[in-house]
Formats: sequence, C-alpha cells, structure tokens
Amino acid sequence: MHEPDERPPLFKGWNTWYLTVAGMLVLMIILFHFFTKYFS
Repeated sequence: MHEPDERPPLFKGWNTWYLTVAGMLVLMIILFHFFTKYFS
C-alpha cells in the first residue's frame, strides 16, 4: 500500500488533481454539446 503522506506529482495535494480532472470532464462535456449543436 501507499504511505499516507505520499505526495502527488505536479500539485501540492490530491484534491487539486481531483478538481483538475473534474474540470476537464465538465469542459469536454460542454465542448461536445456545442459541437453536437453546431454540426447537427
């Protein structure tokens, strides 16, 4: 198992990674929505 105080790469904490991934997901959903409306 991992040690509890293991640091993630690039960011200070894991919460920043979670917010980044969630933000990218929301951005992709919005972009795909507009692509679908534009090309339909």
